[in-house]
Amino acid sequence: MPKLGTPVFPRPALSAYSGIMPETIYKICPEPLWRQAERAGRFDGAPVDLADGFIHFSTAAQVEGTAAKHFAGQAYLLLISVDAAGLGASLRYEPSRGGALFPHLYAPLELTAVLRVEDLPLGPDGRHVFPPLDRP
Repeated sequence: MPKLGTPVFPRPALSAYSGIMPETIYKICPEPLWRQAERAGRFDGAPVDLADGFIHFSTAAQVEGTAAKHFAGQAYLLLISVDAAGLGASLRYEPSRGGALFPHLYAPLELTAVLRVEDLPLGPDGRHVFPPLDRP
Protein backbone atom coordinates (compact mmCIF):
# COMPACT_ATOMS: atom_id res chain seq x y z
CA MET A 1 0.00 0.00 0.00
CA PRO A 2 1.52 3.39 -0.94
CA LYS A 3 2.27 5.93 1.75
CA LEU A 4 0.02 8.96 1.96
CA GLY A 5 1.37 11.65 -0.32
CA THR A 6 2.64 9.18 -2.91
CA PRO A 7 0.25 9.03 -5.89
CA VAL A 8 -0.44 5.58 -7.27
CA PHE A 9 -0.64 6.98 -10.81
CA PRO A 10 1.20 9.98 -12.20
CA ARG A 11 -1.09 12.96 -11.75
CA PRO A 12 -0.84 16.49 -13.05
CA ALA A 13 0.18 18.91 -10.34
CA LEU A 14 -2.60 21.46 -10.41
CA SER A 15 -1.91 23.65 -7.44
CA ALA A 16 -4.08 26.43 -8.81
CA TYR A 17 -7.84 26.19 -9.02
CA SER A 18 -9.38 27.85 -12.04
CA GLY A 19 -12.31 29.78 -10.71
CA ILE A 20 -13.26 30.93 -7.26
CA MET A 21 -11.25 29.07 -4.63
CA PRO A 22 -13.67 27.46 -2.18
CA GLU A 23 -13.00 28.51 1.40
CA THR A 24 -14.50 25.31 2.77
CA ILE A 25 -14.08 21.78 1.44
CA TYR A 26 -15.79 18.63 2.68
CA LYS A 27 -14.91 15.07 3.61
CA ILE A 28 -17.54 12.38 4.16
CA CYS A 29 -16.26 9.92 6.73
CA PRO A 30 -17.65 6.93 8.63
CA GLU A 31 -18.06 7.97 12.27
CA PRO A 32 -15.80 5.25 13.79
CA LEU A 33 -12.95 6.21 11.45
CA TRP A 34 -13.31 9.89 12.34
CA ARG A 35 -13.40 9.16 16.09
CA GLN A 36 -10.14 7.25 15.63
CA ALA A 37 -8.64 10.33 13.94
CA GLU A 38 -9.76 12.52 16.82
CA ARG A 39 -7.96 10.22 19.26
CA ALA A 40 -4.84 10.26 17.06
CA GLY A 41 -4.93 14.03 16.57
CA ARG A 42 -4.96 13.83 12.77
CA PHE A 43 -6.74 12.07 9.91
CA ASP A 44 -4.52 9.97 7.67
CA GLY A 45 -7.36 8.99 5.35
CA ALA A 46 -9.95 6.33 4.68
CA PRO A 47 -8.87 3.09 2.98
CA VAL A 48 -9.60 4.56 -0.48
CA ASP A 49 -7.47 7.62 0.36
CA LEU A 50 -4.56 5.48 1.51
CA ALA A 51 -4.82 3.38 -1.66
CA ASP A 52 -4.87 6.47 -3.91
CA GLY A 53 -2.10 8.31 -2.06
CA PHE A 54 -4.15 11.40 -1.14
CA ILE A 55 -7.23 12.36 0.86
CA HIS A 56 -10.32 12.89 -1.29
CA PHE A 57 -12.42 16.01 -0.63
CA SER A 58 -15.35 17.67 -2.37
CA THR A 59 -16.47 21.26 -2.76
CA ALA A 60 -19.95 22.34 -1.67
CA ALA A 61 -21.13 21.91 -5.27
CA GLN A 62 -19.73 18.35 -5.42
CA VAL A 63 -20.33 16.80 -2.00
CA GLU A 64 -23.95 15.71 -2.51
CA GLY A 65 -22.94 13.91 -5.71
CA THR A 66 -20.07 12.29 -3.85
CA ALA A 67 -22.47 11.03 -1.18
CA ALA A 68 -24.85 9.62 -3.79
CA LYS A 69 -22.07 7.92 -5.77
CA HIS A 70 -19.81 6.56 -3.02
CA PHE A 71 -21.92 6.44 0.16
CA ALA A 72 -25.46 5.63 -1.03
CA GLY A 73 -27.58 4.21 1.77
CA GLN A 74 -24.75 4.26 4.33
CA ALA A 75 -25.61 5.37 7.85
CA TYR A 76 -23.35 6.63 10.63
CA LEU A 77 -21.48 9.09 8.43
CA LEU A 78 -20.08 12.47 9.36
CA LEU A 79 -19.59 15.54 7.21
CA ILE A 80 -16.24 17.13 7.98
CA SER A 81 -15.96 20.81 6.98
CA VAL A 82 -12.36 21.91 6.43
CA ASP A 83 -10.71 25.29 5.95
CA ALA A 84 -9.10 24.90 2.52
CA ALA A 85 -6.71 27.82 2.97
CA GLY A 86 -5.27 26.21 6.09
CA LEU A 87 -4.03 23.21 4.08
CA GLY A 88 -1.38 25.06 2.09
CA ALA A 89 0.43 23.66 -0.93
CA SER A 90 -0.48 20.07 -0.04
CA LEU A 91 -4.01 20.75 -1.34
CA ARG A 92 -4.38 20.38 -5.10
CA TYR A 93 -7.39 20.59 -7.39
CA GLU A 94 -7.20 17.75 -9.90
CA PRO A 95 -9.51 16.36 -12.60
CA SER A 96 -11.78 13.57 -11.45
CA ARG A 97 -15.43 12.67 -11.99
CA GLY A 98 -16.50 14.09 -15.37
CA GLY A 99 -13.32 16.16 -15.62
CA ALA A 100 -14.35 18.39 -12.69
CA LEU A 101 -11.55 19.59 -10.44
CA PHE A 102 -11.75 17.98 -7.01
CA PRO A 103 -9.66 18.91 -3.96
CA HIS A 104 -7.05 16.32 -3.02
CA LEU A 105 -4.82 16.60 0.03
CA TYR A 106 -1.35 15.10 -0.27
CA ALA A 107 -0.70 15.11 3.48
CA PRO A 108 -2.50 14.03 6.62
CA LEU A 109 -5.38 16.27 7.64
CA GLU A 110 -4.41 18.16 10.76
CA LEU A 111 -7.47 18.61 12.96
CA THR A 112 -6.66 22.31 13.43
CA ALA A 113 -8.00 22.84 9.86
CA VAL A 114 -11.39 21.30 10.73
CA LEU A 115 -14.18 23.83 11.04
CA ARG A 116 -17.12 21.55 11.87
CA VAL A 117 -18.01 17.88 12.29
CA GLU A 118 -21.70 17.16 11.69
CA ASP A 119 -23.89 14.10 11.42
CA LEU A 120 -24.88 13.16 7.87
CA PRO A 121 -28.13 11.26 8.47
CA LEU A 122 -30.23 9.36 5.98
CA GLY A 123 -33.59 10.85 5.15
CA PRO A 124 -36.79 8.86 4.68
CA ASP A 125 -36.00 8.58 0.97
CA GLY A 126 -32.63 6.92 1.73
CA ARG A 127 -30.62 9.96 0.62
CA HIS A 128 -28.31 11.86 2.95
CA VAL A 129 -29.66 15.02 4.54
CA PHE A 130 -27.03 17.77 4.37
CA PRO A 131 -26.70 20.72 6.70
CA PRO A 132 -26.32 24.16 5.10
CA LEU A 133 -23.03 24.24 3.18
CA ASP A 134 -20.57 27.11 2.80
CA ARG A 135 -20.82 28.11 -0.85
CA PRO A 136 -18.54 30.61 -2.59
